[in-house]
Amino acid sequence: MKNGLIGFAVFGLLLVGSLAIGFGSQAKDPGFEDRFAGDTKTEGGSGAYQFDKAHSSIGFRVVHMGLVEVPGYFRDFTGTVNYDASDIKKSTVQFSAKTTSIDTGVAARDRHLRTADFFDVEKFPEMSFKSSSVTKKGKEWMLNGDLTMRGVTKEISFPFKIVGFYKDDKVTKIGVSAETVVNRRDFGVNYGSNLPNGVPMLSDNIKVVIQIEGNMPAAK
Repeated sequence: MKNGLIGFAVFGLLLVGSLAIGFGSQAKDPGFEDRFAGDTKTEGGSGAYQFDKAHSSIGFRVVHMGLVEVPGYFRDFTGTVNYDASDIKKSTVQFSAKTTSIDTGVAARDRHLRTADFFDVEKFPEMSFKSSSVTKKGKEWMLNGDLTMRGVTKEISFPFKIVGFYKDDKVTKIGVSAETVVNRRDFGVNYGSNLPNGVPMLSDNIKVVIQIEGNMPAAK
């Protein structure tokens, strides 16, 4: 099903990171450096922030026929930002997503994405990311870690920015934005062919876009 090609994602990441170092080129769109360069906000409190699914997204964009970026999302995910206000480099992030929750807005395409051509959800029901370090590369903060999908684990890096914090007597919230690019073939997803003009029906490089609002309840 050619339409199934449109919706391939990686999370990924997580994601499913978000979130490349080690594989694929870092395809930066206009404005990328403005969003992720410079000092990140650090005035929030240290602690574990749980992903707020109602105000967060793990999404992706894939180029279809060399023409447009087509978006998609994983709807079922969990994650935690362990934030260290005294030293951001000691912070960690982990998240996982149910691959069967892939949503590109087209039911037939989503069914194809769940097959062995893409995510093979029966064999690999989850994809996950676990950070290993936080570093600064030039003006960019980088979240480095392992992305696991389809039984393959690769080290990736997410340029990220802590957008800000909100605090009241019930909760402290953190906002984190991240983007990166991963190559789907590094995870064994090789489905698809080129058009007669040589342009791939589906791009190898997949942009991963992560928007996280995390909650930490106020101490009682």
